[in-house]
Amino acid sequence: MSELGNIAVLGGGSWATAIAKMLLEKNDHIWWYLRRDDRIEDFKRLGHNPAYLTSVHFDVNRITFDSDINHVVEACQTLIFVTPSPYLKGHLKRLHVRLRDKFIVTAIKGIVPDENLICSDYFNQIYNVPEENLAVLGGPSHAEEVALNRLTYLTIGCADQEKAKAFVKMISSDYVKAKTSSDVIGIEYASVLKNVYAIAAGICHGLKYGDNFQAVLMSNAAQEMERFLNTVHPIERNIIDSVYMGDLLVTGYSNFSRNRVFGTMIGQGYNVKTAQIEMEMIAEGYFATKCMMNINKHLHVNMPILDTVYHILYKNINPTIEVKLLSDAFR
Repeated sequence: MSELGNIAVLGGGSWATAIAKMLLEKNDHIWWYLRRDDRIEDFKRLGHNPAYLTSVHFDVNRITFDSDINHVVEACQTLIFVTPSPYLKGHLKRLHVRLRDKFIVTAIKGIVPDENLICSDYFNQIYNVPEENLAVLGGPSHAEEVALNRLTYLTIGCADQEKAKAFVKMISSDYVKAKTSSDVIGIEYASVLKNVYAIAAGICHGLKYGDNFQAVLMSNAAQEMERFLNTVHPIERNIIDSVYMGDLLVTGYSNFSRNRVFGTMIGQGYNVKTAQIEMEMIAEGYFATKCMMNINKHLHVNMPILDTVYHILYKNINPTIEVKLLSDAFR
């Protein structure tokens, strides 16, 4: 048992699998909540996640798998939530064990739909988890590169810096460098917005805009992100830090970015439903776009890139027209 108690990963996708891999570099044992029993059986038989990052092999004797979220939450003191944001409420509705005394780490880079709340606020407001028991995991970190042991930099945001430091120890390794921050809200909103901007980058790529324009788009996205963060949570922060700018750049430029891939398909003429079906993976930025628009209705931050993506995805306005209007506003 670590100083943060028994550790659980809740979620079965690629990022959850990468986090489990990181944890088992330093920890003897973890719990892992997977919704489907057949997926658990396949995992135990094969020694790897049967659906995601299949090249990463695990010693399954060091993992307690369970499809009952109540068993996992009751047994563990540190809970790392890595489910797609649209599914978080559904998982938690099955929960009967109290969360407020647990250390909750959200590695979900999205907003809870309908609630229009970042995940840490959702746990705080709906489940009464105090701020000192909430953390967020951010930074430029494609799961596929973690699987390949490629050098990755992460930031743990938490009001309780001692807990943040303890979590840093749990996930640090030769290929994972981690640090702490107290900017929970800023890190979480930045991780949401960068997915929206990656969709914008993909749309422009699909429309055959070149690298010159992509650089201008990303620099404007960083300015837009900074305006929003300074409005929603005005503290002193450096937007060029890796947890903000680094995450924005890797998501906007990398071929591993599902949000960029989704945007590229939209730019090439796919409609939203067809692109989602063909991808077979969740593009968090699609849901985040609508949520962020609803949040910004009350804040009135100047966010032309967010507006553009929303008009394309939700108002069915032609991407060529919308991006032309956006590009004319750039300097």
